[in-house]
Amino acid sequence: MAKAMYVPKESQPKQGQGAASKKDGKRKMVAQNKKARHDYLIMDTYEAGIVLTGTEVKSLRQGRASLADAFVQVDGHEAWLHNAHIPEYSQGTWTNHAVRRKRKLLLHREEIDKLEAKSQETGHTIVTLALYFKDGRAKAEIALAKGKKEYDKRQTLREQQDRRDSDRAIAAAKRRQRARER
Repeated sequence: MAKAMYVPKESQPKQGQGAASKKDGKRKMVAQNKKARHDYLIMDTYEAGIVLTGTEVKSLRQGRASLADAFVQVDGHEAWLHNAHIPEYSQGTWTNHAVRRKRKLLLHREEIDKLEAKSQETGHTIVTLALYFKDGRAKAEIALAKGKKEYDKRQTLREQQDRRDSDRAIAAAKRRQRARER
């Protein structure tokens, strides 16, 4: 008779849950600010929870939001998300939310203090990179960033183009090699 193997309690599925229904922490992306990565040098990123109303959550679940003008500001030792555009919920009533209201971000005290100190340095700012759902909760990816000069932006684009060209050349060489082997 074989002995049963010990499995720690935390790795066992809960009652009524199969192994496939376990939460895996995947992100359901709602909105991204791709221009921020182009305009700023990202120094450090943080994941923050967002305090939202019910109609804002429903609107986000429909995949409707824009971060084009969004930024983060620290006021009174609290982080606030400004200018994030979450449109009104279509089935909402008079309880609908204001479209561009400021929203509180949920961060640890040490993170807020670090962001506040760094953002007061010359050329540093806090930008919003993405809005997404993680384990059913709305999250914002924010970053401490430094503005790029125009020549830095051109240099980055040139490096990306060079990388793409070299990848294409390598792929073409591999295709030719495989064709010769046949």
